Amino acid sequence: MYLIGFPLLLGPLITLHELGHYLVGRWFGVEAEAFSVGFGKEIAGWTDSRGTRWKLSALPLGGYVQFKGDMNPASVPVSGSDPDAARDDSPGGFHRAALWKRALIVFAGPATNVLIALAIFASFFALYGQPVAADPERQLTIEAFPEQSPAREAGLEVGDRILAIEGQRMEDFAAVQEAVMLYPGRTLAFTVERDGTERSYPVTVRAEEMEDRFGNSSKIGLVGIQSAGSDYVYERAGPIAAVGLAVDHSIGVMDMMLTGIAQIFTGERSVQELGGPVKIAKFSGEQLSMGAITFVNFVALISLNLAFINLLPIPALDGGHLAFYAAEAIRRKPVGQRSQELAYRTGMALVLMLMIFVTINDLVSLPVFGN
Repeated sequence: MYLIGFPLLLGPLITLHELGHYLVGRWFGVEAEAFSVGFGKEIAGWTDSRGTRWKLSALPLGGYVQFKGDMNPASVPVSGSDPDAARDDSPGGFHRAALWKRALIVFAGPATNVLIALAIFASFFALYGQPVAADPERQLTIEAFPEQSPAREAGLEVGDRILAIEGQRMEDFAAVQEAVMLYPGRTLAFTVERDGTERSYPVTVRAEEMEDRFGNSSKIGLVGIQSAGSDYVYERAGPIAAVGLAVDHSIGVMDMMLTGIAQIFTGERSVQELGGPVKIAKFSGEQLSMGAITFVNFVALISLNLAFINLLPIPALDGGHLAFYAAEAIRRKPVGQRSQELAYRTGMALVLMLMIFVTINDLVSLPVFGN
């Protein structure tokens, strides 16, 4: 499953990401010299009537579109005293295009990944429906507490109805779980209704290590509350409503990602929760073993991850290019050649160091090492 799931996951996502760059480039009249799935030595390929070399390369952890005049596949500036030595401004060249066109070409890759996720989520909402609480008020009412309950210790009682957490109104019990699970160790303000009056209690979220069916552990937050109702009904959404729900869901996923990354920087979460190619391969195989729907949902999540990572303002990533274009728009001239070269080399070094770190992280977490 690992061997099947990994290429089945990354292959289409990378190809579609690069296809986004390619199609917008073609739309603006920029010629593509090569379109590669993977890096390194070419395994197989063909050249189309436009002169674009389409190829499959040896290292499948990425891909690229090399536009005419765009220096090299990674768009790393070439050293030299002549600032124009690395540029080709002939017709159809990448640098011949207007600044806003170049920015849109670069942005098209991450945008395609976002559109893929939106299409998957919208399809789910349209075909299978959105889970809606059968009785929201009953769901938000506390029926009981387990033996370990930070909520009970904070003063909450059976019969209290949860209105808000940290000032955010709760619609159902799923919203309560989402508001709590990402913040182990934090103290959250719970607003409840008791005997017709609103009361607020600070509840310290308990950290709990949870393990899934494959042995993957993660730290989540629990407050020890049992809902008085847990029934849901699935309501199918129309095409327009499904897209709106998909957008809301994607924003929620991105918010969870940003929160998790911020918690790693603040020390609230371990850096061992970061994952790289090995862990993605492991998870993709596990999700594939659970069925097509579960795997496709995982594809949507990884697609959003790819969009987020590529938009980081790190040179050599799409976000780094966009940052340079923003600087060029403000300065009304390109950033100096030496500054670009230094930035790209630094960016590449950071990306490589991160890749090495997360790969070691991944390998250490494998069962063969006892974890």
